[in-house]
Amino acid sequence: MRPGSRTRLCHRLRTHPAGKGTRRGMGERDFIALLDGAHQLVKAPILLVWDRLNTHISRKMRDLVTEREWLTVFLLPAYSPDLNPAEWVWAHVKRSLASLAAMALDRLETLVRNRLRRLQYQPHTLDGFIAGTSTSTSLATPASP
Repeated sequence: MRPGSRTRLCHRLRTHPAGKGTRRGMGERDFIALLDGAHQLVKAPILLVWDRLNTHISRKMRDLVTEREWLTVFLLPAYSPDLNPAEWVWAHVKRSLASLAAMALDRLETLVRNRLRRLQYQPHTLDGFIAGTSTSTSLATPASP
């Protein structure tokens, strides 16, 4: 969100191969690449509200965040998905997929990408996700992850 501008949704959807020993989520470098891309898009400082996922609070992530003067991180309290707007985004996307029959992974990936892309053009819906979290009243001071 930027005062006076419409709310934006910056996302990166990644498919990870199944199997033992393969990473099933984004690592620190993936998150920083997303944040660097968002910074290039908005051309302004970023205030990031983050949960306490292990990759969000690792030493490596703290070092990467410290290198970016334009990035301020607020950490949510532990176990507080109700304060995380991203949880509302995923709940919305999953609800839109609930009535679909099981399908190939590539088809599901295409549908999720389309749903996320569609949300990018619904700033009022995004504003509702943020307002529904009461995040603005729950955060006290910025913290490094």
